[in-house]
Amino acid sequence: MNHENDKVWRVRVQLAAANRLAVYDDLEEGIDNHFTARVPGKEDRYLVLPFGRHWSEAKASDLIVFNEAGDVLEGDGTLELSALSIHAPLHRITGANVVLHTHQTWALALNMMEDNRLLPGSQTAAFLTPHIAYDDGYAGLAASLSEGERLAAILGTKQILFMKNHGVLVIGETIAQAYRRLYKLERVCRAQILAMSTGRPLALLDEATVEKVSRPNPRNSHSQEEREMLYFAAMMRVLDREMPGYAD
Repeated sequence: MNHENDKVWRVRVQLAAANRLAVYDDLEEGIDNHFTARVPGKEDRYLVLPFGRHWSEAKASDLIVFNEAGDVLEGDGTLELSALSIHAPLHRITGANVVLHTHQTWALALNMMEDNRLLPGSQTAAFLTPHIAYDDGYAGLAASLSEGERLAAILGTKQILFMKNHGVLVIGETIAQAYRRLYKLERVCRAQILAMSTGRPLALLDEATVEKVSRPNPRNSHSQEEREMLYFAAMMRVLDREMPGYAD
């Protein structure tokens, strides 16, 4: 296997692992929603699980490659319309290597509320809130590339999109980075909903504290990228015990 093929296979394995992790972490809806990753070295080539496969079945060798024209260029299986309509334009316009879109329970619960803003009520929330954009204009199922282009315009330079009455979307440079964002987002949404359910006032962090928390600390033992990779490597080891077979 040459160097370029090795990079592609690594992304295949990680994307299949992310699909299975979403089952382990209760972020999936069976065969619906989509995780996509750009094929390394290719501008308009994206990997996705064929529609109809349960996410717990995801294997590196089964992922299909598609382009923005909707052509399946490698592999066997169907490309679902919303995967094309939402993901391809987001990859192209934002330049993101990874786009993850789900209807995960706690984030969706927050996005069902009239005021769906994630509040800086915890340290983890403070890391995320500056990077969230909000789409308050849900108008039905994604059926054309214009929907992905609309979402990309709203997302702008941020990495997380709250989609009211719909779900959430995150982008990233690596699968490890994007999946860790998605996982942490679900945790803080859950915490906020639970705190709000008490009916008691929330103690929110002020803007200066949020900015301080968000700023990288040069004294940290590991960079943010190293933390993301260590997290994902650890979760792949969990999969090796609990849900093996993704690397086939």
